[in-house]
Amino acid sequence: MRLDIAAIKRGCGHSDVKTFRHLCGAELDHFRAAAKAEAPLTVACTYQQSLFAEEAGERSAPVAFVNIRETAGWSTEGAQAGPKMAALLAASAVQAPDYPLVTLGSDGVILIYGRDEAAIEAGRLLSDHLDVTVMLREPGEIVSPLATPFPVVKGTIRNARGHFGAFELMIDDYARPHPSSRDHYVFEPPRHGVTSRCDIVLDLSGERPLFPAHDLRDGYLRADPKDLAAMLRAVLSARDLVGRFDKPKYIEFTPDLCAHSRSNLTGCHRCLDLCPTNAITPAGNHVAIDAEICAGCGQCAAACPTGAASYALPPADIQLHTIRATLLAYHQAGGSNPVLLLHDGQHGTPLIDAIARHGNGLPAEVIPLAVNEVTQVGLESVIGAFAYGAAAFRFLLRGKQRHDVTGLTWTIHMAETILAGLGFEGRRVAAIETDDPDSLLKQLAGIERLAAVKSLATFKTVGKRRDLLRFALNELHRLAPKPVDVIALPQGAPIGAVEVETGGCTLCLSCVSVCPTGALRDDPDRPMLKFVEDACVQCGLCQSTCPEKVITLKPQIDFRAGRAPAIVIKEEEPALCIRCGTAFGVKSTIDRIAAKLEGRHWMYPAGDRRLDAIRMCADCRVIAMSEQQFDPFEGVPERAPPRTTEDYLRRPDSKT
Repeated sequence: MRLDIAAIKRGCGHSDVKTFRHLCGAELDHFRAAAKAEAPLTVACTYQQSLFAEEAGERSAPVAFVNIRETAGWSTEGAQAGPKMAALLAASAVQAPDYPLVTLGSDGVILIYGRDEAAIEAGRLLSDHLDVTVMLREPGEIVSPLATPFPVVKGTIRNARGHFGAFELMIDDYARPHPSSRDHYVFEPPRHGVTSRCDIVLDLSGERPLFPAHDLRDGYLRADPKDLAAMLRAVLSARDLVGRFDKPKYIEFTPDLCAHSRSNLTGCHRCLDLCPTNAITPAGNHVAIDAEICAGCGQCAAACPTGAASYALPPADIQLHTIRATLLAYHQAGGSNPVLLLHDGQHGTPLIDAIARHGNGLPAEVIPLAVNEVTQVGLESVIGAFAYGAAAFRFLLRGKQRHDVTGLTWTIHMAETILAGLGFEGRRVAAIETDDPDSLLKQLAGIERLAAVKSLATFKTVGKRRDLLRFALNELHRLAPKPVDVIALPQGAPIGAVEVETGGCTLCLSCVSVCPTGALRDDPDRPMLKFVEDACVQCGLCQSTCPEKVITLKPQIDFRAGRAPAIVIKEEEPALCIRCGTAFGVKSTIDRIAAKLEGRHWMYPAGDRRLDAIRMCADCRVIAMSEQQFDPFEGVPERAPPRTTEDYLRRPDSKT
């Protein structure tokens, strides 16, 4: 492949760039010499990565590796791929922090769930390696063996929960076989509601999967019993699932930031709606994320409006730093109008490799960036990419998804709405869903040539996703072709304002007490409701809590909000205590209560001094009642006997 050394050096201006023709062979001594130095070292070759890692030994700074062959050089446009090579090298230099791990353990207890002899044969293959139990769903006449090396029972799994190493199955129609079964199994009378626990489940039933997004559930293996090759692969996979295994703890969760619920009223439920594995459940005012079940799709973190859920592989700010380094290096190297292609390693990398080895290779302006899961990418990364000079953004997805990608679809829709509102023409953000390399190449070649921003943002920030998004939006607004102050967003957006029907608002301030971000505020000196739009996450808690139902959400981006002070939504005169003058409530509310009670309630006859207590603060009210020797039971009207359920049943016309 051809190397545009000048372009690479421009893009990697702070690095010492050296080129070789056979670094892994005749020129290996050059690598050994470079590895002895303590400076960061990047090798632009992954083909001989194991050799270079071995030769590097235990140096204080690890060696970074990046592939510029299949991703850039092996292409019919490889001669123009110098800026892309510089971009890929710059991206590899961004170091991601270590992430926490979750340890799962398995003692090899496996339940094989099937219908016929195929399940029993799988049990035979695994019985020397695992603690096997075979459960048959609605078995026909199955030949009884001469010996029982493992239990064979009958049953139907009603529901399943848990994770690798700790599955719990609820079983109906459970029965053991009679020991006297002769030519075929004869089972005992069945029982329902039996609980079974195991470490691994091998599902050969051919029925619906026991778990949502079953491909993402560690320890749950599933194969079509008619497909012998698939069944054998599942058996071989199960055989190795004994011991202790570490998996990433994909999500860091801060319960105090969660806006799920307050006072048993539901607010934000975006993560609950998006989680494909049901790893997220309500837990009081916040949600709980089961790290053992979480498969790392990242949609919860991408959608979380407060930053309570944040992705760790890598964190959102590191992801944005990588995009920044990539695009700035690309432009410094002389590239123009780049297209970012976000893909995962399991699906996207093999497609890109196939294009390079058997096709025309990636276009020179298409920069592939690998992530753990494509669905982990949030709106802040997309918006930031365009501020840094991306011309288009594409997500590479599987043709047949392993789980629902509604969260990513929503991110794309939001990004397109914002970009169109700022004057960016054309289809800037989209997903490419394919498992075919030729189809991928065709769709990449068909991307409309669009212009990036004329000047590039260079900001580099850290923090939660919302902080990153706020900064990226402001930068993109500054550089946009047609900046506007306000862009209306679709319902469900995590940015916006609230509208209050002030005529119906009583300034009870229930909304203020439940607002998790302080977007709605009161005033300690006067009856007042204030709003800070920049802090609103559109969780809906204010709307669901408001007793008068006068609050509605208004999803939008107001680019002035970050600099705007709190706006006053409603303000009224305070009610002053008629005894001590202390402000203790809203004057209009106290007047309304007094008007409704005077002469209409037995405790407050017209003209009676008792009514003055309504216009007093709490302390003075107690004093006044004591001075007046007020008896709250005096004059209580004779009460009818309490009604019971039987009374209402006898009167079908009564209204409860």
